[in-house]
Amino acid sequence: MSYIEELVGLLGSERVTTNPTVLEHHSHDESYHTPHLPEVVVFPQTAEEVSKIMKFANEKRIAVTPFGMGSSLEGHVIPYKGGISMDFSLMNQVLEVRPQDFLVRVQPGVTRMQLNKELKKHGLFFSVDPGADATVGGMAATNASGTTSVRYGVMRDNVRDLEVVLADGRIIRTGSMTAKSSSGYHLTGLFVGSEGTLGAFTELTLRVYGIPEATMAARASFPTVQDAVNTVVDILSAGIPVARIELVDERSIRQVNLFKETDYPESPTLFIEFHGSEQSLQHDIEFAQGIAGEHGCTQFLFETDSKARAQLWDARHNMAYAFVHKSPGKKMMVTDVCVPFSELADAIVNAREAIDRSGLDGAILGHVGDGNYHVILMIDLNDKDEVARADKLNAHLVEYALQRGGTCTGEHGVGIGKMKYQRKEHGAALDVMQSFKQVLDPNGILNPGKIFG
Repeated sequence: MSYIEELVGLLGSERVTTNPTVLEHHSHDESYHTPHLPEVVVFPQTAEEVSKIMKFANEKRIAVTPFGMGSSLEGHVIPYKGGISMDFSLMNQVLEVRPQDFLVRVQPGVTRMQLNKELKKHGLFFSVDPGADATVGGMAATNASGTTSVRYGVMRDNVRDLEVVLADGRIIRTGSMTAKSSSGYHLTGLFVGSEGTLGAFTELTLRVYGIPEATMAARASFPTVQDAVNTVVDILSAGIPVARIELVDERSIRQVNLFKETDYPESPTLFIEFHGSEQSLQHDIEFAQGIAGEHGCTQFLFETDSKARAQLWDARHNMAYAFVHKSPGKKMMVTDVCVPFSELADAIVNAREAIDRSGLDGAILGHVGDGNYHVILMIDLNDKDEVARADKLNAHLVEYALQRGGTCTGEHGVGIGKMKYQRKEHGAALDVMQSFKQVLDPNGILNPGKIFG
């Protein structure tokens, strides 16, 4: 009997499949990395079923790759060792909302939009917003962040507790529901960002927030990228409590106008959002507008209407898709570096110069409120010269960031795309990470080939 037949015995034939279309769907994410088919896809519904699958796979030395929505950008869910792709789409329940504790318990297959729809009934929202409607399990696995991290923090800041199934099938909990604890090692922080290499998440307890009384969004245009970045630095230095502050360069704005049929000025632009009371927001907006004016701001518009705000942020969130849909035959490469805030302005100027030298069509955008920025490149994977130039540009951006105390990835994660930079970034600490991996997954079945190679 093949191991796939044994899996059918564990879950039933309706939740174990080798259907070619399903295998293909689980062979890739949204990145440019080469796809690879799993041998089988399984759909567990409980932690106990995940435990059974893990025990079985560990005994048989079969690779297991967790799969959420497939929206990752560094090849995290590509099963390069074949084996089992474990799809969590059937574990998609919001288990408990605790409004007085500002907590929610969810299964890993719950998506960000699904969660916020449920939380809205309680006057709450989950803050981490990477743009894509990713699963919260996948967001925790990559330590996702996004547009709101400048105010509310990244995924690691908002996960209180995890239920994790280890490679040998043990089910553990890593934290608690309390706001703080000094008891033992911080296992939650270890597992968040581990990309499925240490265990599979089957439940998450997340921190949530009250929906603010008022929200305002602003769009500010500038003559140069440096003017825009200097404005960000001064706004944050002044202590203005912005909820989001995003940079989009002129090339990105041009693409949005083409894709969305908008008419935004094609110049470096900041998208800003403020959360608070009506009275405080008016002061914050005026203060921010004054700072922007000092840096040559050519247009400063703000919106309080929810529909207008949504349209404004829709332009930002659809940036990547604007490039994808208007670049037939090409794949998107998105770089993802983060630098100390004091290095941000020079880093973005350097990135623009590097793009221009490369001869590639590239755009810069990012969550500049926390030093994280991206370069979007659309490349023809069949053009070896173009691929080589893109790789060289990506390497330059990473090296620049590392030399200035930054990191090779601010939010997308390591996957396979950033493995080659791990030793340079972490030094001997990478050996410590590998020792954790060896202890928790001695047979190397969990998402093999990721982070460590």
